[in-house]
Amino acid sequence: MFTRRTLSKLLATLSLAPAAALSQGRPPLSRIAFGSCANQSMAQPIWEAILAYRPDLFIFAGDNVYGDFNTPDGDNLKRAYEAARTIPGYARLRETVSHLAVWDDHDYGLNDGGLEFPHKARSKELFLDFWNAPAGDVRRQREGIYDARIIGPQGMRVQVILLDVRWFRSPLRITDQRGAPGKERYLPDPDPGKTMLGAEQWAWLADELRKPAEVRLVVSSTQVLAEGHGWERWGNFPLEKQKLIDTIRASGAKGVVLLSGDRHIGALYRETPADLYPLYEATSSGLNMVYWAAKEAGPNRLGAIYAAANFGVVEIDWWERKLVLALRDDAGTPRRAIEIAFDTLGIA
Repeated sequence: MFTRRTLSKLLATLSLAPAAALSQGRPPLSRIAFGSCANQSMAQPIWEAILAYRPDLFIFAGDNVYGDFNTPDGDNLKRAYEAARTIPGYARLRETVSHLAVWDDHDYGLNDGGLEFPHKARSKELFLDFWNAPAGDVRRQREGIYDARIIGPQGMRVQVILLDVRWFRSPLRITDQRGAPGKERYLPDPDPGKTMLGAEQWAWLADELRKPAEVRLVVSSTQVLAEGHGWERWGNFPLEKQKLIDTIRASGAKGVVLLSGDRHIGALYRETPADLYPLYEATSSGLNMVYWAAKEAGPNRLGAIYAAANFGVVEIDWWERKLVLALRDDAGTPRRAIEIAFDTLGIA
């Protein structure tokens, strides 16, 4: 007979099973939490609030540890993962809650890094080992760590698409006015040869979006919709941002919601592209890495930023046909929220 602890571990590792296994015999997801930017060298009290929220699924949206490195052995990243294993709340969530993960720059190994990082194969190996990916996991056989799952019964399916915006991403265009509002580090680059995802991942994404699901959570560690700042974002490659919108539209996929991290702030965004339902984005960052003094323009932001420790939630009411995107603080109190009707997202 299973002990309670063993059963909890089995439930948590369901996140690593194939999509079909995740969808069988499980009630529909109704409480999904996510977050990013957890420095293993600092206190992480927010896990208590996340565990108290009792999510059905937790999504680690990048910078799950801070382990930048510049040597082939990746020892600094390895030590970062070893330290994260000893953090009680972090460990308890990994043991008891189904979870999925994608990386951002600091668990990739290079600040703002992209395809140019010479040690990315090592960071990928360490990432997959830490997240207990089995030997046969497709991510061990192909470049990058992009991944997807479909969870829930027919009519109540949630597709989670985890984009890798590091492995293939072209070099960024450096600002000509460092620190200036809206031009802090990078400038938009209209070069059609630049890519966020790479050809293979773009083709994969188009195929994933054609699979049947009702709600689709597309997770990009860097912000997709945000405008008005010069840090990392999809807007640094405007043609690639447009390609993402075009890919969603061409696939016929309904119910797409965007989740992101990276920025050390929390915020909600909305954009309505031509011939497509409104796209909403929730940025949750950081779990303990916060830019308290953040100020920035937000032409498509819904309300103010939330510049304190936070985690994001997606609450789905299948019977009322609506979902809520929200940011909660380190006590679990909602700080920003928006309710979205299924009809608004084109969900039949």
